[in-house]
Amino acid sequence: MGKILPILLALIGLGGGVGAGLLLRPEPEVVEITPCGDLGADVQHAAVPDGEEAIENDAATGDFIKMNNQFVVPVIADGQVSALVVMSLNLEVKAGSTEKFYQREPRLRSEFLDVLFAHSNVGGFDGVFTDSAKLSSLRKALKEVAVKTMGNSVIDVLITDFVRQDI
Repeated sequence: MGKILPILLALIGLGGGVGAGLLLRPEPEVVEITPCGDLGADVQHAAVPDGEEAIENDAATGDFIKMNNQFVVPVIADGQVSALVVMSLNLEVKAGSTEKFYQREPRLRSEFLDVLFAHSNVGGFDGVFTDSAKLSSLRKALKEVAVKTMGNSVIDVLITDFVRQDI
């Protein structure tokens, strides 16, 4: 009887957990797919708030290009490397600009590294490095360099992965 009681309690607990999980499970989200028809122009226009329509149209015509390798940036403290920051960047460019990007990628990587090292040297990766003010200044500097290197074909620079490893 002493061996059966723990097994019985475990089964009752397991059954209770499964029952509670089924009872508290959220309702499945209903997604309507209409492959043969589309919404009327009035409904589509009403769904897009004012000011966002131009952004959506630009995004629809742009291409996203993933930079081939990650960027590794050292964080220096007291004359020694105290951490490493690893980033992956993507570029949003106007449609048809991908060939131009691949021709200028080495120059663009070099310019991005200059910006990232400068950001690290002024303490951009110290403390709360994910602060929106620090990240927006970094994004702005990266975009300025990208526009300088590639011209007006660059729409935006996207930070897709961002990791800091303390040493």
